[in-house]
Amino acid sequence: MQDTTPGGPDAAPAVLSPLAAEPLPPPPGLAGGPVYLDHNATTPVDPRVTEAMLPYLTGHFGNPSSGHPYAEAPRRALAGARALVAGLIGARPGEVVFTGSGSEADLLALRGAVLAAGRPRPHIVTQATEHPAVLETCRALERLHGARVTVLPVDGRGLVDPDALAAALTDHTVLVSVMAANNETGALQPVAALAAAAHARGALFHCDAAQAVGKIPVDVGALGVDLLTVVGHKMYAPKGSAALYVRDGVALEPVVYGGAQERGLRAGTENVALAVALGAAAEIAAGELAGGGPDRTAALRDRLHDRLAAGLPGRVRLNGPERERLPNTLNISVEGALGHELLAAAGGIAASTGSACHSGTRSPSPTLTAMGFAPARSLGALRLSLGRWTTAEDVETAAAALTAAARRTGQDGLRD
Repeated sequence: MQDTTPGGPDAAPAVLSPLAAEPLPPPPGLAGGPVYLDHNATTPVDPRVTEAMLPYLTGHFGNPSSGHPYAEAPRRALAGARALVAGLIGARPGEVVFTGSGSEADLLALRGAVLAAGRPRPHIVTQATEHPAVLETCRALERLHGARVTVLPVDGRGLVDPDALAAALTDHTVLVSVMAANNETGALQPVAALAAAAHARGALFHCDAAQAVGKIPVDVGALGVDLLTVVGHKMYAPKGSAALYVRDGVALEPVVYGGAQERGLRAGTENVALAVALGAAAEIAAGELAGGGPDRTAALRDRLHDRLAAGLPGRVRLNGPERERLPNTLNISVEGALGHELLAAAGGIAASTGSACHSGTRSPSPTLTAMGFAPARSLGALRLSLGRWTTAEDVETAAAALTAAARRTGQDGLRD
């Protein structure tokens, strides 16, 4: 173990270095269960992350803002975690604000930027396949603060055209918010080009990178973003751990009023254990990115796609870009089948669809609908998202189960 927190060997317990660590068995939550292919929904907590955070739930209980010895280890740990998160995204430690969720980070970014702008009728631009945390915040700003919101369309791959953004910007635009990667299709937006277009008209740019950070390299400087959301439970840390990158010089209205914690943007005593967990997850992710983890995951994803396409010739349709997508994400539709029925019939697989059930009736995925797909294709979609412990055996098991279920479709009453 390597001590990554400031203060030397007597400082807070170390975060386990992923480069020095031996390969670990899967977390207990995965043992004996179905093949888990829903990592875009949430990830199991990495045992190394649990090890790093545990001392701050037991011995190191002090308030990091206090002035006595019990505060020293938590204060150093908080600083160390902030540095690790900053390092993963190419930021400075002082530009990282810890939050309680990705949704809260999005709220701080959007509401914070709009209210701080002080405009009577501020203009916000976002796009149709954003996470509800962004879209609903835009609607609230429209309803409560007189904001004007433009929602840009996406093309058949789920991507925003930078020229369309440039045409939508006005002198009253204060903020553009476009995600890095879509949670359903994995589509990677052209963030750098979009941010440049926003800056050309004097607007700030926020990027919800919940699905991207830890899966692909993300550098806030290269992207040119002003605000960026990081979410712990998408990268093997516990739920409730998240952060917002706030570029130096960007003014935001606080999301929680009170003390001076987190640059005065989020008052309240910091949850040191969860901050440490996010820092540990960031360090591990950095090691995996450097060690070729995305290539390994992409190879397994493509093997799964190939097995399904071979087993169901002519019936498997890829939803989203073939190349510009997350390495772990496979979103497909199987012709002649409903996604939720396939998962129920396959058994032994934990995955998801993009459809929602309301009073027994399924509604198509808003993301796939925005991409122009017909309801039948949207309702037939499966999101298969791989993770750190996905194996080749898991891929074969999932492909066989889904193929067998789809072959029965139309024969035993599942769906024609």
